Amino acid sequence: MTQSLNIAVLMGGWSAEREVSLMSGEDVAKALESLGHTVTRVDMDRNVASVLEGIRPDIVFNALHGTPGEDGSVQGMLDLMQIPYTHSGMATSVVAIDKVLTKQVLMPHGIPMPGGLIVESESLYSADPMPRPYVLKPANEGSSVGVAIITEDGNYGSPIGRETAGPWQDFDVLLAEPFIRGRELTTAVIGDEALGVTELVPKSGFYDYDAKYTEGMTDHVCPADVPDDIAELCMTIALNAHRLLGCSGTSRSDYRWDDSRGAEGLYLLEVNTQPGMTPLSLVPEQAKQIGMSYPELVQRIVEEAL
Repeated sequence: MTQSLNIAVLMGGWSAEREVSLMSGEDVAKALESLGHTVTRVDMDRNVASVLEGIRPDIVFNALHGTPGEDGSVQGMLDLMQIPYTHSGMATSVVAIDKVLTKQVLMPHGIPMPGGLIVESESLYSADPMPRPYVLKPANEGSSVGVAIITEDGNYGSPIGRETAGPWQDFDVLLAEPFIRGRELTTAVIGDEALGVTELVPKSGFYDYDAKYTEGMTDHVCPADVPDDIAELCMTIALNAHRLLGCSGTSRSDYRWDDSRGAEGLYLLEVNTQPGMTPLSLVPEQAKQIGMSYPELVQRIVEEAL
């Protein structure tokens, strides 16, 4: 029997990933209740500090995704309030949500990542920042929010049309990266253990926000059907990135793998410090593969935080 704790599950908020966070938080709350904990669900608003002051939890389970739950803001608030919380701390969260800062931390240590450059969205209407195909994405959003793949025969125009819908209409600056052909792989880490490798095979297009969170739109191959050396490399890189960034609890590393190039074709795209905890999410799926139930995973995350 686990020690019963008073746990506030922080979810929702106002980021682009609000709905996913609400799903994650509800599943986490139910799992914690099944373990005998006292749980208060907190849909975060601007008064969250006074709400938590009233609850006086032993620990906060951070089930937020995106800003401000994943960028260090909530972490800093909880540090000031001296309330323990799950997942990574403030400094790690600030760095990991920013794809440019993440590259600056990891690449000097030999972690393979695609090169990239920050571009002003306005400049895209006159010229491409690099040869096509390339990828444009916000520097600090998760869940593939605002990602566009710019190809020679794509429907964005050449140069990109000013009136064409895309992330350039929502963000003043974007990160441009060379497009890496191949397969989408991901590895979860909890504590000091890499759990496995999953391949994500979207039914159409690429692994965007809808493909991630709409049931039936993406096949999860878990464990991934990849050579042993590639699986081992994914897990090694994920564990190293987790440690170098100073992650706590759980993280998830996402890759593109050009299988025509073997190990040389594997690139880390990003490290997610607040991975989803919905029924479709990848961390619970990989935990299940190694015999860890969903409630056991949630309890392990709480214990890591304490």
